[in-house]
Amino acid sequence: MNIYVLLKRTFDTEEKITLSGGKINEDGAEFIINPYDEYAVEEAIQVRDAQGGEVTVVTVGGEEAEKQLRTALAMGADKAVLINIEDDVENGDQFTTSKILAEFLKDKEADLILAGNVAIDGATGQVGPRVAEILDIPYITTITKLEISGETATVTRDVEGDSEVIETKLPLLVTAQQGLNEPRYPSLPGIMKAKKKPLDELELDDLDLEEDDVEAKTKTIEIFLPPKKEAGRVLEGEAAEQAAELVKLLRSEAKVI
Repeated sequence: MNIYVLLKRTFDTEEKITLSGGKINEDGAEFIINPYDEYAVEEAIQVRDAQGGEVTVVTVGGEEAEKQLRTALAMGADKAVLINIEDDVENGDQFTTSKILAEFLKDKEADLILAGNVAIDGATGQVGPRVAEILDIPYITTITKLEISGETATVTRDVEGDSEVIETKLPLLVTAQQGLNEPRYPSLPGIMKAKKKPLDELELDDLDLEEDDVEAKTKTIEIFLPPKKEAGRVLEGEAAEQAAELVKLLRSEAKVI
């Protein structure tokens, strides 16, 4: 099988976000593979091991994303591709990323494309479905189980606390939800092997794309941190007194009644 994984470099989940000049300050910050994308990488490896073929991980970004691609290779992916837009695109969005990825994938004859359900930074969940729409292939989001038999895929997806089972044909794009699998940690032998695995770097010119072709459709007006929460208030007295005081506060201070 010809399997591709769409991967994104995101802030470490333990990282404290700070702002500088109205933008997120990345100086000294730690970055990781987007956690939902780790499920996609793991599932791709498991499908390859069961069905044969190879796994290629691909990301859109800058030179720094090579570290996350190498991590995916150390997990067990076979190849990696970095589409470097650092010098070409100043401000991209989900349309930008999707357009570039779809242009890269259009002639790759992919049987299966996996992505994370959402990225933990933007959390739009748009890139996977957008890529599938451009490629004109079926897609299923928030999957928690994937079974492939020949050209048929049986997929279980998470739907509002319940599950839905869908059967469809390959080629197919799916987005991985927590619970799909347990991503493996890169082993020392895997890390050593990853250094010798192919990691290709492309630019927009290599995909016959111009800056205007991938111009963002959205614009970020402002980035700000949520206000600090004030300490709660403990109401004194009997239950009836507390209830009366609560109603008074909701009316006079919170102004919600």
